[in-house]
Amino acid sequence: MNAIIGQSGGPTSVINATLAGVLQACLARGAEKVYGMEHGIEGLLDGKYKEMTGAITSEMGIELLKRTPASYLGTCRYKLGDPDKSPEVYEKIFAILKKLDIGYFFYIGGNDSMDTIHKLSVYGRQINSPIRFMGVPKTIDNDLALTDHTPGYGSAAKYIGVVMKEIIRDATAYGNKYVTTVEIMGRNAGWLTAAAALARGEDCEGVNLICLPEVPFHLDRFLAKVESMQKERNSVVIAVSEGVKLEDGRYVCELSDDVKFVDAFGHRKLTGTARYLSNLVASNMQTLTRAIELSTLQRCAGHVTSRTDITEAYQVGGAAAKAAFEGHTGEMVALKRISNDPYQCTTELVDVGAVANIEKKVPLEWVNERFTDMKPEFLAYARPLIQAELTPIYINGLPRHTILDM
Repeated sequence: MNAIIGQSGGPTSVINATLAGVLQACLARGAEKVYGMEHGIEGLLDGKYKEMTGAITSEMGIELLKRTPASYLGTCRYKLGDPDKSPEVYEKIFAILKKLDIGYFFYIGGNDSMDTIHKLSVYGRQINSPIRFMGVPKTIDNDLALTDHTPGYGSAAKYIGVVMKEIIRDATAYGNKYVTTVEIMGRNAGWLTAAAALARGEDCEGVNLICLPEVPFHLDRFLAKVESMQKERNSVVIAVSEGVKLEDGRYVCELSDDVKFVDAFGHRKLTGTARYLSNLVASNMQTLTRAIELSTLQRCAGHVTSRTDITEAYQVGGAAAKAAFEGHTGEMVALKRISNDPYQCTTELVDVGAVANIEKKVPLEWVNERFTDMKPEFLAYARPLIQAELTPIYINGLPRHTILDM
């Protein structure tokens, strides 16, 4: 039978390596045709899909795909409703899959994507469909349950570590009193912001303050910490999660940002945290300030991709195809760490229903007593994930990407 692959949610710099892994493994195991959904399940519902069987088969084509950031097939944020309340949607999806003679369905994504796979697999069992549904993990947020880490996180963490080192060097160049606040992605889990701790080393003093969404944020304590730190040094560099919250549950960015946009999953748009805190410092202290928002750069920086990350991204794609062709359905491929030194990691299968809509937070025992920095336990966890590089293929001085002709 044929296979179909979709990508969903926020892109990463290695999500296409997972796509390559699924594609190659499906063809190697005898799939006659492999289709790609254009813009995920939403595109599939609109009848938008492409046959990929002959599109990317050369060795160079696969290597370019692996090195291309963002979602080659396009992505979406589309929430499938409850099958009992909107059966017509499921009937339409399964009619399309039947028309295409699909036996294997792969969805590459994060929490919300695993929710989609869970609902489709449950409905498929209810109607005795032979289609096998597999979730394939990705998210820079690293917040998927039952997996040691997620493909995409290592490269984003590497980018953050690199950029924070460069920002720290720049912030100390003039010798003036300066407070630099860097906003890093992370709505409810601070894995990315914690990665700022990776900047510290023999050649870098590291960031001075790390603020995670797992820890309630107090404006007065924040100001007191910054003021105390600047008595000891001119330059203070702060890493703050976009999703830090006050004790009453409000996001800090809500104090100045009146944007009320929410996506299909009810997620509020977050932006402006660093800007608000930078202005707060400027109005309460005699110091220069700067706010930096890394924004989408941290998920699309393919030029600093971690080789460890891209290798594992490719492997989980192949493992998902292997599992589906062996009869598994309603499961997700998870990464299982065997050791830190030497770093060893393998794959295993977990129930996708136990992953969907569950957020894995940063363990507070990995944060120091003052909630200002990460402990060595976090560094031992994160450092293996950022090791080595996969150099882009440069043409005329710029990285070459491959794009889908839609």
